[in-house]
Amino acid sequence: MTPPREVLVIKLSALGDFIQAFGAFQRIRDAHPAARITLLTTPPFGALAAASPYFDAVETDGRPPALAGALALIGRLRRRRPDLVYDLQGNDRTNLLFQALRPFAPTWSGVAWGCALPHRNRDRMAMHTLERQAEQLRDAGVWPGAPIAAGSAPAPDIGWMRWLEPVVPAEALATGRPLALLIPGAAPHRPAKRWPAAHYADLARVLIGRGLAVGLVAGPDETELAAAIASEATGAMNLAGRTDLAGVVALGSRAVLAVGNDTGPVHLIAAAGAPTVALFSAASDPALCAPRGKVTVLREPDLNDLPVSAVLAAAFDQMESKP
Repeated sequence: MTPPREVLVIKLSALGDFIQAFGAFQRIRDAHPAARITLLTTPPFGALAAASPYFDAVETDGRPPALAGALALIGRLRRRRPDLVYDLQGNDRTNLLFQALRPFAPTWSGVAWGCALPHRNRDRMAMHTLERQAEQLRDAGVWPGAPIAAGSAPAPDIGWMRWLEPVVPAEALATGRPLALLIPGAAPHRPAKRWPAAHYADLARVLIGRGLAVGLVAGPDETELAAAIASEATGAMNLAGRTDLAGVVALGSRAVLAVGNDTGPVHLIAAAGAPTVALFSAASDPALCAPRGKVTVLREPDLNDLPVSAVLAAAFDQMESKP
């Protein structure tokens, strides 16, 4: 088989899912060292993907909002004719994209009907994202011995992000005390994934009282949430909107503890090595998407019912346990 010269990788989704695809990205690059590899994604992930060592080009119109954009994307792919496509999104949108490229569709790895390299496991959606992607690449012939048993795939390697220039407030790097990170946000349309702000404030007060520096990590659209918690926990550092993703990794590599909801930054911080307590509600299933690393998962159907005492106990166990 002639090695492919043009490879397209498709990954469009939310930050946590995108972070968990880095292991697959690395395997694809390792399998095709001489190919030109392009990532098709969405605008929030363009800069991060471009800074990674896995892609020669990044395109961010993978989810066009209108018919004209979709037709432009299809036309561009028809003209380019990639030799091989790894569809790591595997949804109705990418199935339609594959069908639109027929009858001259490229060799395609994924779940699109009629593709050449199908991921045939009918129970794939019951697998954790990391093992599911590993199995897809195994079936495509590029990951022999892929870790597909439940819990066997490691956290993605994000060591390359430590070479980026992080944006981190100076006070977060010079506390003189062990650093604990709290991540109280989540997607705005998923409020059930948030542990109450008042509970985070209670947790922060206890941690500060135990001699830790506490930083609140949140996005620019969560500044009010972080400010409300900081106002109730004197001494907590409000870092909302003041870091970039590389800065989150830099903080995670220093932290002795992280506690957060099921949200993208928690995946980054856990992969960076921080002992992490991840809080899940009925809105998401940790068996399918929990961060990997030194992670304790606490799950309560309604996070309003998860007491601070339970989170504190898990947090202290994480800090006291050996690697």
